[in-house]
Amino acid sequence: MLKTALTAAAKAGAAEILRFFNGEFKVSNKEGVNNLVTEADHAAEKAILSVIKSHFPGHQVLAEETGEIRQDSDYKWIIDPIDGTVNFAHGIPLNCVSIGIEHGGKIVMAAVYNPHLGEFFFAEKGKGATLNDKPIRVSGETEAVKACLVTGFPYTYINMPNGPLEVFERFIRKGVPVRRLGSAAIDLCWVAAGRFDGFYEHKLEPWDSAAGFLIVEEAGGKVTDFNGNPFSVYQHRLLATNGKIHEEMLAVINNQKEL
Repeated sequence: MLKTALTAAAKAGAAEILRFFNGEFKVSNKEGVNNLVTEADHAAEKAILSVIKSHFPGHQVLAEETGEIRQDSDYKWIIDPIDGTVNFAHGIPLNCVSIGIEHGGKIVMAAVYNPHLGEFFFAEKGKGATLNDKPIRVSGETEAVKACLVTGFPYTYINMPNGPLEVFERFIRKGVPVRRLGSAAIDLCWVAAGRFDGFYEHKLEPWDSAAGFLIVEEAGGKVTDFNGNPFSVYQHRLLATNGKIHEEMLAVINNQKEL
């Protein structure tokens, strides 16, 4: 029942993404430059919430645009109706619906759906991860210098030690390819699928990471904060890898070694 509702919710949100994509819609700006929200974000979130309410009206919700809906339940749906809104607003088909379901403080089920590419990623705690119902696994790369990495940058820069540009420079000066797709949920799923060997970012919100985090772990990967501690979706810094380059990447990110 939970998987059925999650799948239906993700597809309902994706239908709104396709309905608005490359059309005319209202765009406004949140905090920070180019931190956009569109009419489509609100429509997709409304469609997702409608499905959840029809199946589980008593469940809690944390959604990017609506905020938190508290109820007396151990279940919480963590929703990004369009992860990659800037891409969406510019007609770039790298955006998706991202939904993670938390139970008792742990993410137990997740879906990320990019309808433009027809890619539906799914994971259930302890049962593995799939892309379009086929099992996926992380890559086998063992050296960070040979890895293909992906990252993102916050909309509002914070003058932090080992900030986004400093870490980015450490990798690219050694010739490591570091991509920037504009959707953390897709970045995480592509690590899970073995397309990237690692992903790091300094400032993510729960709806950015809740689904992709579980998908990476269930595909055999490793996800921590920048100190190597178990990752929580309620903290900002994330490193997700195939597990084989994780410690080396942590050392580079924390400026403890050079590649």
